[in-house]
Amino acid sequence: MAVPASRSSPSPLLLRLPRRLLLLVVVLLLSSASLVHGGGKTLVLLDNHAIKDTHSVFLSSLADRGFELTYKTADDPSLSLIKYGEFLYDHLIIFSPSVEDFGGNINVETITSFIDGGGNVLVAASSDIGDPIRDLGSECGIEFDEEKTAVIDHHSYDISDEGEHTLVVADADNLIKVPMVVGVPSGNPILFRGVGMVADPENALVLDILTGSSTTYSFFPDKPVTQYPHAVGKNTLLIAGLQGRNNARVIFSGSLDFFSNAAFNSPVQKSTPGSKRFSKAGNEELAIALSCWVFKEEGVLRVGDAKHHRVGEADPPAAYTVTDLVEFSIVIEKLEEGKWVPYNGKDVQLEFVRIDPFVRTFLKRSGNRYSTQFTLPDVYGVFQFKIDYNRLGYTHLYSTTQVSVRPLQHTQYERFIPSAYPYYASSFSMMLGVFLFSLVFLHYREKEKSE
Repeated sequence: MAVPASRSSPSPLLLRLPRRLLLLVVVLLLSSASLVHGGGKTLVLLDNHAIKDTHSVFLSSLADRGFELTYKTADDPSLSLIKYGEFLYDHLIIFSPSVEDFGGNINVETITSFIDGGGNVLVAASSDIGDPIRDLGSECGIEFDEEKTAVIDHHSYDISDEGEHTLVVADADNLIKVPMVVGVPSGNPILFRGVGMVADPENALVLDILTGSSTTYSFFPDKPVTQYPHAVGKNTLLIAGLQGRNNARVIFSGSLDFFSNAAFNSPVQKSTPGSKRFSKAGNEELAIALSCWVFKEEGVLRVGDAKHHRVGEADPPAAYTVTDLVEFSIVIEKLEEGKWVPYNGKDVQLEFVRIDPFVRTFLKRSGNRYSTQFTLPDVYGVFQFKIDYNRLGYTHLYSTTQVSVRPLQHTQYERFIPSAYPYYASSFSMMLGVFLFSLVFLHYREKEKSE
């Protein structure tokens, strides 16, 4: 007689369902392992909410790329970047040049800590610049000119300028020659109206992204020039950038109008007779490229699996021996359109270091893996396979792998060392000399006895 199945016993379908779900989750995770979702939580500080409308094209481009934008006025008493020791946002946009005091828990020190923690910041100033923006620039190696000053150029200004020559036309040739930061310019001139900046000459991390021409200077537009201007010629920075040693990125623009809809869609023509008229300024393409760089959608590198072993073997030994022939390889990838793809670099170097480099050689690329072979130096100790790759526009790559190198064991030395051949020769020549001397001496004694 068949025993009826218990009502509490699960059916085979129910038993298989969790496994299938688990398998599906694993497959989805593996398929999306190489995908990096763009954007991130971004706090946008505004002087007033009207800026959302006047700069809607730029802000909409960020939202379309996956950024989660939170709009607040710069003096909002509820502002906060850090809560319980954790950052609430990944990026910060400051479109409030005239703010005199940030609201809530935000101040220059907080923003500096945000940058030190790896946060990215985009700052836009104007001629109505307040002290907080000026102080933040000083912390990052950027010095703004005084309030109410403006960048002036009596030769390169737009025909729509009202007479003060503060609507400056900057040529694409004045951009930094780093496509990862500024993209590939179409050649359209750039409109700029704002305050001038200069970089701290002792700060090697500052990037001169957009400079003025040789006829540009920064001063009060409604006053005669009675003293040497704050910035003159190509030392006048219109847009500057900074990438910290922790790969945090910051961009300072002396003009809030640079990001406006009016500047994006405005035609451009220099006042110089015979100048070419452009139907659209190059502001939009430059602003989009700068936002991609500062918010780490471009120029991001990472290192992956690093392997090392003797040539002909597959696994790394517990310790290498001097003069071993070794092979080192490492994965280097680049973030491109949200996915990690092999980085195509021809100048990646490997150093074999014990305090100082003993070996420095280029790595050859095969797929996403870079590799090289070299002979270990005849010096024992604790060494490192070290990659220190630092290029403009890219994040700093740093990778070290520590290994031990021991001297030869007594059974590994050669039976006859070539460098000791003179000593071998001297020993055998001495033995031969003693032998010949003994023969002569004994033969001479026997001859005396026979006489």
